[in-house]
Amino acid sequence: MIQLTAAAQTQALKLLAERNATKQVDGLRIVAVGTDCQAHYQLGFDALKSTDVVHEYDNGLKVMVDEESVTPLKGCSLEFHDTSTQTGFEIINPKTSGCGGCSGNSGCK
Repeated sequence: MIQLTAAAQTQALKLLAERNATKQVDGLRIVAVGTDCQAHYQLGFDALKSTDVVHEYDNGLKVMVDEESVTPLKGCSLEFHDTSTQTGFEIINPKTSGCGGCSGNSGCK
């Protein structure tokens, strides 16, 4: 299962609260399309589905992943950056190291 940094958890909880003000959702959904070097990722807030693999953090944040995304997301982490040069979520996939310009340190977006 993908791991979220503390900053990513905090930001996801903030956005989840904003979303729940207008539409009830259960947590953060992460979907991987493709594998390793060809993977791209989708993040959003959604309702829980019976087939989801769910990880609930101690702070109450639920991260939901469909069964097909479990393997491509294994070993990945979700980070949140808020600096003068970068703002937003980034999935770090160590399996992309050596993928024609992608590296485990910078991730493939």
